[in-house]
Amino acid sequence: MWKPKITLPIAWRPTLPFNFKGLRRGWQYFLHVLLPNTCCACKRDLSAQTQDPLCVDCAGQVKGVGHSYCLRCGKPLPDGGAHCYQCRGTKAREFKCKIIRSAVVFGPQVRGAIHAWKYSGQTHWTEYLANLMKKQWAAYPDLADAEVLVPVPLHPKKYKQRGYNQSALLARALGKKFNLPVDESSLIRSRNTPSQTQFGREGRLQNMSGAFTCVRPENIQGKEVLLIDDVATTGATLEGCAQALKAAGAKKVIAYTLAREV
Repeated sequence: MWKPKITLPIAWRPTLPFNFKGLRRGWQYFLHVLLPNTCCACKRDLSAQTQDPLCVDCAGQVKGVGHSYCLRCGKPLPDGGAHCYQCRGTKAREFKCKIIRSAVVFGPQVRGAIHAWKYSGQTHWTEYLANLMKKQWAAYPDLADAEVLVPVPLHPKKYKQRGYNQSALLARALGKKFNLPVDESSLIRSRNTPSQTQFGREGRLQNMSGAFTCVRPENIQGKEVLLIDDVATTGATLEGCAQALKAAGAKKVIAYTLAREV
Protein backbone atom coordinates (compact mmCIF):
# COMPACT_ATOMS: atom_id res chain seq x y z
CA MET A 1 0.00 0.00 0.00
CA TRP A 2 1.43 3.35 -1.01
CA LYS A 3 2.25 5.70 1.80
CA PRO A 4 2.92 9.41 1.29
CA LYS A 5 6.47 10.53 2.06
CA ILE A 6 6.46 13.43 4.48
CA THR A 7 9.55 15.63 4.72
CA LEU A 8 9.75 18.22 7.44
CA PRO A 9 11.26 21.62 6.65
CA ILE A 10 14.79 21.97 7.95
CA ALA A 11 13.67 24.52 10.54
CA TRP A 12 11.28 21.98 12.05
CA ARG A 13 13.76 19.09 12.33
CA PRO A 14 14.89 18.35 15.92
CA THR A 15 18.57 18.87 16.67
CA LEU A 16 20.77 17.27 19.30
CA PRO A 17 21.58 19.53 22.24
CA PHE A 18 25.32 18.84 21.72
CA ASN A 19 27.75 18.12 18.92
CA PHE A 20 30.38 15.37 18.82
CA LYS A 21 33.20 17.79 19.60
CA GLY A 22 31.39 18.97 22.71
CA LEU A 23 30.64 15.39 23.70
CA ARG A 24 34.31 14.49 23.35
CA ARG A 25 35.34 17.43 25.50
CA GLY A 26 32.79 16.47 28.13
CA TRP A 27 34.08 12.91 28.12
CA GLN A 28 37.63 14.20 28.68
CA TYR A 29 36.49 16.18 31.71
CA PHE A 30 34.60 13.17 33.06
CA LEU A 31 37.69 10.97 32.77
CA HIS A 32 39.79 13.72 34.29
CA VAL A 33 37.58 13.70 37.41
CA LEU A 34 37.86 9.90 37.76
CA LEU A 35 41.51 9.62 36.71
CA PRO A 36 43.18 13.02 37.11
CA ASN A 37 45.78 13.94 34.52
CA THR A 38 48.96 14.65 36.48
CA CYS A 39 52.56 15.56 35.72
CA CYS A 40 54.78 12.47 35.55
CA ALA A 41 57.50 14.15 37.58
CA CYS A 42 55.90 16.36 40.27
CA LYS A 43 52.36 14.88 40.16
CA ARG A 44 50.81 18.33 39.80
CA ASP A 45 47.37 18.38 38.19
CA LEU A 46 47.33 19.08 34.46
CA SER A 47 44.44 20.30 32.35
CA ALA A 48 42.13 17.71 30.85
CA GLN A 49 43.12 18.71 27.31
CA THR A 50 46.91 18.51 27.62
CA GLN A 51 48.68 15.71 25.79
CA ASP A 52 52.04 16.37 27.44
CA PRO A 53 53.46 14.16 30.22
CA LEU A 54 55.07 17.08 32.09
CA CYS A 55 53.80 20.35 33.50
CA VAL A 56 55.28 23.61 32.26
CA ASP A 57 57.66 23.92 35.22
CA CYS A 58 59.02 20.37 34.92
CA ALA A 59 59.30 20.63 31.14
CA GLY A 60 61.41 23.75 31.66
CA GLN A 61 63.84 21.76 33.81
CA VAL A 62 64.59 19.18 31.11
CA LYS A 63 68.23 19.67 30.15
CA GLY A 64 69.98 19.00 26.89
CA VAL A 65 73.32 17.21 26.84
CA GLY A 66 75.10 20.48 26.16
CA HIS A 67 78.11 21.30 24.00
CA SER A 68 80.71 19.39 25.99
CA TYR A 69 80.34 15.65 25.64
CA CYS A 70 82.42 12.59 24.78
CA LEU A 71 82.87 12.51 21.04
CA ARG A 72 82.39 8.72 21.04
CA CYS A 73 79.72 7.78 23.58
CA GLY A 74 78.05 11.18 24.05
CA LYS A 75 78.43 11.27 27.82
CA PRO A 76 78.30 14.86 29.13
CA LEU A 77 81.71 16.16 30.21
CA PRO A 78 81.14 19.05 32.64
CA ASP A 79 84.89 19.57 33.01
CA GLY A 80 85.51 19.61 29.27
CA GLY A 81 87.68 17.37 27.14
CA ALA A 82 87.17 15.32 23.98
CA HIS A 83 86.56 11.85 25.42
CA CYS A 84 85.47 10.21 28.64
CA TYR A 85 87.76 7.74 30.41
CA GLN A 86 86.16 4.71 28.70
CA CYS A 87 86.70 6.13 25.21
CA ARG A 88 90.15 7.73 25.50
CA GLY A 89 93.04 6.87 23.24
CA THR A 90 92.72 3.68 21.25
CA LYS A 91 89.77 2.38 23.30
CA ALA A 92 87.23 3.92 20.94
CA ARG A 93 88.52 1.78 18.05
CA GLU A 94 87.31 -1.35 19.78
CA PHE A 95 83.66 -0.30 19.70
CA LYS A 96 81.42 -1.31 16.81
CA CYS A 97 78.95 1.47 17.63
CA LYS A 98 81.11 4.37 16.53
CA ILE A 99 79.16 7.23 18.07
CA ILE A 100 76.24 7.63 20.48
CA ARG A 101 74.27 10.84 20.69
CA SER A 102 71.36 11.71 22.99
CA ALA A 103 68.74 14.44 23.03
CA VAL A 104 68.45 15.16 26.77
CA VAL A 105 69.93 14.24 30.13
CA PHE A 106 68.15 11.45 32.02
CA GLY A 107 67.10 13.72 34.90
CA PRO A 108 64.15 13.18 37.26
CA GLN A 109 61.66 14.91 34.96
CA VAL A 110 62.59 12.84 31.91
CA ARG A 111 62.86 9.70 34.03
CA GLY A 112 59.25 10.10 35.19
CA ALA A 113 57.97 10.64 31.65
CA ILE A 114 59.91 7.72 30.17
CA HIS A 115 58.93 5.29 32.90
CA ALA A 116 55.21 6.11 32.51
CA TRP A 117 55.44 5.95 28.73
CA LYS A 118 57.46 2.73 28.77
CA TYR A 119 55.81 0.72 31.54
CA SER A 120 52.29 2.14 31.88
CA GLY A 121 51.14 1.99 28.29
CA GLN A 122 51.07 5.77 27.75
CA THR A 123 52.05 5.42 24.10
CA HIS A 124 50.28 8.67 23.15
CA TRP A 125 53.29 10.49 24.59
CA THR A 126 55.54 9.15 21.83
CA GLU A 127 55.10 12.29 19.74
CA TYR A 128 56.10 14.55 22.65
CA LEU A 129 59.25 12.51 23.33
CA ALA A 130 60.13 12.17 19.65
CA ASN A 131 59.90 15.96 19.34
CA LEU A 132 62.59 16.27 22.01
CA MET A 133 64.81 14.14 19.77
CA LYS A 134 63.86 16.12 16.69
CA LYS A 135 64.74 19.39 18.41
CA GLN A 136 68.31 18.24 19.10
CA TRP A 137 68.86 16.41 15.82
CA ALA A 138 70.37 19.42 14.07
CA ALA A 139 72.93 19.82 16.89
CA TYR A 140 74.52 16.51 15.84
CA PRO A 141 75.83 16.64 12.26
CA ASP A 142 77.07 13.06 12.77
CA LEU A 143 73.48 11.87 12.27
CA ALA A 144 73.04 13.45 8.84
CA ASP A 145 74.43 10.51 6.85
CA ALA A 146 72.12 7.88 8.36
CA GLU A 147 70.42 5.77 5.69
CA VAL A 148 68.11 3.61 7.77
CA LEU A 149 66.75 3.69 11.33
CA VAL A 150 66.85 0.45 13.32
CA PRO A 151 65.16 0.38 16.74
CA VAL A 152 66.76 -1.68 19.49
CA PRO A 153 64.57 -4.81 19.54
CA LEU A 154 62.85 -6.45 22.50
CA HIS A 155 62.91 -10.17 23.12
CA PRO A 156 59.54 -11.73 22.11
CA LYS A 157 58.74 -12.61 25.73
CA LYS A 158 59.26 -9.03 26.89
CA TYR A 159 57.36 -7.70 23.89
CA LYS A 160 54.41 -9.93 24.79
CA GLN A 161 54.43 -8.62 28.37
CA ARG A 162 54.64 -4.94 27.40
CA GLY A 163 52.63 -5.04 24.19
CA TYR A 164 54.91 -2.67 22.26
CA ASN A 165 58.56 -1.76 21.71
CA GLN A 166 59.17 1.80 22.90
CA SER A 167 62.27 2.14 20.71
CA ALA A 168 60.26 1.18 17.64
CA LEU A 169 57.67 3.86 18.49
CA LEU A 170 60.41 6.48 18.56
CA ALA A 171 61.99 5.18 15.34
CA ARG A 172 58.67 5.34 13.47
CA ALA A 173 58.03 8.90 14.64
CA LEU A 174 61.53 10.04 13.68
CA GLY A 175 61.35 8.23 10.36
CA LYS A 176 58.28 10.30 9.45
CA LYS A 177 59.86 13.54 10.63
CA PHE A 178 63.09 13.05 8.65
CA ASN A 179 61.78 10.92 5.79
CA LEU A 180 64.04 7.99 6.65
CA PRO A 181 63.14 4.29 6.29
CA VAL A 182 62.67 2.26 9.47
CA ASP A 183 63.75 -1.39 9.55
CA GLU A 184 62.10 -3.32 12.40
CA SER A 185 62.62 -6.82 11.03
CA SER A 186 66.33 -7.25 10.29
CA LEU A 187 67.67 -7.06 13.85
CA ILE A 188 66.24 -9.34 16.55
CA ARG A 189 67.05 -10.01 20.19
CA SER A 190 67.89 -13.70 20.06
CA ARG A 191 68.66 -14.09 23.76
CA ASN A 192 66.40 -13.03 26.62
CA THR A 193 69.00 -11.31 28.76
CA PRO A 194 68.70 -10.49 32.49
CA SER A 195 68.02 -6.88 33.42
CA GLN A 196 71.04 -4.63 32.95
CA THR A 197 70.36 -2.89 36.27
CA GLN A 198 72.06 -5.71 38.22
CA PHE A 199 75.40 -5.36 36.40
CA GLY A 200 78.28 -2.93 36.33
CA ARG A 201 79.81 -1.65 33.11
CA GLU A 202 81.80 -4.76 32.23
CA GLY A 203 78.94 -7.03 33.25
CA ARG A 204 76.56 -5.11 31.01
CA LEU A 205 78.87 -5.47 28.02
CA GLN A 206 79.16 -9.23 28.60
CA ASN A 207 75.42 -9.55 29.13
CA MET A 208 74.68 -7.92 25.76
CA SER A 209 77.44 -9.62 23.78
CA GLY A 210 75.84 -12.07 21.37
CA ALA A 211 72.32 -11.13 22.47
CA PHE A 212 71.32 -9.80 19.03
CA THR A 213 71.22 -11.33 15.55
CA CYS A 214 70.76 -9.78 12.13
CA VAL A 215 68.37 -12.12 10.28
CA ARG A 216 68.06 -10.05 7.09
CA PRO A 217 71.60 -8.87 6.30
CA GLU A 218 70.64 -7.89 2.75
CA ASN A 219 68.60 -5.01 4.18
CA ILE A 220 71.53 -3.33 5.90
CA GLN A 221 74.63 -4.38 3.93
CA GLY A 222 76.71 -1.37 2.92
CA LYS A 223 74.45 1.08 4.74
CA GLU A 224 75.01 3.53 7.56
CA VAL A 225 72.63 2.36 10.27
CA LEU A 226 71.27 4.62 12.99
CA LEU A 227 70.16 2.69 16.08
CA ILE A 228 67.28 4.24 18.04
CA ASP A 229 66.72 3.63 21.77
CA ASP A 230 65.15 5.39 24.74
CA VAL A 231 68.04 5.62 27.22
CA ALA A 232 71.81 5.18 26.96
CA THR A 233 73.59 4.27 30.19
CA THR A 234 76.87 2.49 29.42
CA GLY A 235 76.08 1.93 25.76
CA ALA A 236 76.30 -1.85 26.22
CA THR A 237 72.96 -2.59 24.57
CA LEU A 238 73.79 -0.38 21.60
CA GLU A 239 77.19 -2.06 21.31
CA GLY A 240 75.55 -5.50 21.28
CA CYS A 241 73.27 -4.37 18.44
CA ALA A 242 76.18 -2.83 16.54
CA GLN A 243 78.19 -6.06 16.77
CA ALA A 244 75.41 -7.98 15.05
CA LEU A 245 74.87 -5.31 12.38
CA LYS A 246 78.56 -4.95 11.57
CA ALA A 247 78.93 -8.73 11.33
CA ALA A 248 76.06 -8.69 8.82
CA GLY A 249 77.79 -6.11 6.61
CA ALA A 250 76.63 -2.68 7.78
CA LYS A 251 79.04 0.03 6.61
CA LYS A 252 78.79 1.99 9.86
CA VAL A 253 76.64 1.87 12.98
CA ILE A 254 75.83 4.92 15.09
CA ALA A 255 73.13 5.54 17.68
CA TYR A 256 70.70 8.22 18.82
CA THR A 257 68.79 7.95 22.09
CA LEU A 258 66.14 10.04 23.76
CA ALA A 259 68.06 10.38 27.04
CA ARG A 260 71.59 9.94 28.39
CA GLU A 261 72.23 8.80 31.93
CA VAL A 262 75.17 10.56 33.54
